[in-house]
Amino acid sequence: MSRRKTERLLNLVICLLATRRPLSAEHIRQAVPGYDADNDEAFQRMFERDKNELREIGIPIEVHKDPWEEDPGYRIVRSAYELPEITLEPDEAAVVGLAAQVWQRASLAEAASGALLKLRAGGVQTDEAHGVLGGALELRVDTQDPSFPALWEAVRDRRAVRFAYRAAASQNVLTRTVEPWGVVSRRGRWYMVGHDRDRDAPRVFRLSRISGTVTTVGRPGAVVVPEGVDIKSMVGFSDAAVRERTALIRVREDTCQGLRQVAKAVRPAGDGWDELDVDFTDPGRLAGWIVGFAADAEVVGPPDARDAVICRLKGALA
Repeated sequence: MSRRKTERLLNLVICLLATRRPLSAEHIRQAVPGYDADNDEAFQRMFERDKNELREIGIPIEVHKDPWEEDPGYRIVRSAYELPEITLEPDEAAVVGLAAQVWQRASLAEAASGALLKLRAGGVQTDEAHGVLGGALELRVDTQDPSFPALWEAVRDRRAVRFAYRAAASQNVLTRTVEPWGVVSRRGRWYMVGHDRDRDAPRVFRLSRISGTVTTVGRPGAVVVPEGVDIKSMVGFSDAAVRERTALIRVREDTCQGLRQVAKAVRPAGDGWDELDVDFTDPGRLAGWIVGFAADAEVVGPPDARDAVICRLKGALA
């Protein structure tokens, strides 16, 4: 598919999502870039093809016939178009995050904004309250570990880093200086693999145990990854079975649909709240999900899961 056609289809979707009332073909012709403004027959053929292609990929374009209007109107009903909440594994989120960075720099964003401007200039009210560009069509990704961006950049720039690290066995927090070789995900957790300068040996660090800020050390390009290093095999120890537990979560009625879909039990709790039983293995990962629901969700237990949520909220406040 050509870039021009991709832009036109995207603008058509945004146009039909943004409008509060069905739009006639002529309104669409004037508002959406890429349609022939002079040749009626060419526009009709192109518009029909575009509608059929969008319907074939599952986008529900509705046709409304107003008895007081000669031409039918078209729109996309948001509730029929939007997906439910999607949960990504960290490795999946990383790929989508890279795609989202490309999207933010693409010229499609400018073209889409132009379509909405034309709609408003033509007297058509657009549904900005729901944020068409910032909501239904924007990808938001949370890697959940605050140290991830700094470590990812350090690996990219081949630069050493320094950070405070909480050891699993002793729970002591020590300062580590590491030459990072890579950042990988294993069973829902992120790990950084590299050469620990303090111990003068290769080491694996779990990102959820890094405290505070990750700072860079030395110049870019100084870190050399040894030939033949298999980073994934170095974190293979994390494949050990992790005990699955159940969290008790209170949610407001008619909210948190994503949580409700994965809960193994849902029951009324009274006073406008429901109780959910949700299985989890990592309290930090569960907390990263729960805080996204803000005041609509509250972890009742177990204590470490509740503490993880409180810790994240305090960090956001700070």
